[in-house]
Amino acid sequence: MKRYKIVPLLGILLLLFAPFIYAQHIKNDHPLSLEEMWKVAEKNNRQLKLSDLYLQQSKIEILEAKDRLLPELSIGGDLKLNSKFLIYDNGIFSSPQDVPVKGYGYGLGYNVNFNLYNGGKDKRNIELEKEEETRKQYELDLQKHSVKYNVAVAYFDLYKFLHFYDFLDAEIEAEKKQLRLIESLHKNGTVLKSDVLRTSVKLSQLELNLSDVTKKIEIVKQRLNILMGRENDTELAIQHEDLIELNAITYGDYNNYVNIAFNKSPEYKIAGSDIKWSELNVKQVKATLLPKVSLYSNYNYNYPQISFYPYSNNLWGFGQTGIKIQYSIDNLYKSKNTIARAQVVSTQAKEKAEMKKEEISLQIKEACLQEQQALEAVETAVKNIAKATETVRVIRSSYLNQESLLIDLLEAENALLEAKFNLTTAQTYAKVSHIRLLAIVGIL
Repeated sequence: MKRYKIVPLLGILLLLFAPFIYAQHIKNDHPLSLEEMWKVAEKNNRQLKLSDLYLQQSKIEILEAKDRLLPELSIGGDLKLNSKFLIYDNGIFSSPQDVPVKGYGYGLGYNVNFNLYNGGKDKRNIELEKEEETRKQYELDLQKHSVKYNVAVAYFDLYKFLHFYDFLDAEIEAEKKQLRLIESLHKNGTVLKSDVLRTSVKLSQLELNLSDVTKKIEIVKQRLNILMGRENDTELAIQHEDLIELNAITYGDYNNYVNIAFNKSPEYKIAGSDIKWSELNVKQVKATLLPKVSLYSNYNYNYPQISFYPYSNNLWGFGQTGIKIQYSIDNLYKSKNTIARAQVVSTQAKEKAEMKKEEISLQIKEACLQEQQALEAVETAVKNIAKATETVRVIRSSYLNQESLLIDLLEAENALLEAKFNLTTAQTYAKVSHIRLLAIVGIL
């Protein structure tokens, strides 16, 4: 009796939670656009998180460098046991005078040291750390461009493979219908058995290709999830039915892109930052040839007084305050090679910047030509589809009228399918080429 009461209760609960379960399913299957994937990747990509941690580390290192400008302050104390205080008035081999002192002693005091001048090394060290932080920011920006480009490549791979799946699936359905028609014609003695076998072989090959594309779709989905910092098996969908808009892609001016890159490209900014850092480092090394000036102060309480004559078993205090000047003479000859090495490193940084400038110019030229070639490939693919479609229509009609061979029809159908593949590939390649160009320039 109780079991019959439970069944309606379960039914009510299912009705109550059904909208929530359906909403969860819809949420998981919500197709993501490329821009949405970029936003998710910028928040959750592990490489970007690591680069951001490096940036945070450089900010803390600046604060550490500033802390070194503060004066050094220390306090200390000691507790000790004293031996006999013997004074040899007439030499070590004579009988000593035993000065009465306590058998124990203690001390307590402070010491302050404040740097007044050391060739500007401490302040310049802060500048070096700031330049390092700037470089880390450029590296983070570069990593963002790289991640967004990789997401775009995977996104359009998925777009392409999903279209391949649709093409193959539609072709398989059409081929099954054609196989049934040919089998019917064979039974009537209109066509040969070989036509049935050829069509069956083509159908098997299409199904094998569909299986291969299905596996590639799963791999690309997993790659996208990893780039977005999600679990590997997270459900992922895109609106691949939407056509790729290529109207916004135009033949850009190469010189204009180059000028933008030299102002926006994180790679080029990194090279410029290396030059600034190396120049500061040369000044830092040369600063070792300059004197150090510091203000110091110390005061100590000691017991007993055995530092100055006359000696006493009383508590005594003594301190000093003054300015200390140090100059390392050995740096005059030790620092020559160090300075020379720093200057060579600075020259290397300048040469690397020029090489990076040439490299970026070449990358932009290559990307512009690839984009142009991809757009031309799209135009050619569109024309080929129109020609292949008409060819299939004509040959299918003539085959059914016993005016052409099946092998001609199958080849025409394969050519049409390949033309569809080529169009989708050219469209995605054009889009990826444009995104690569924007990433190189630094405006992605």
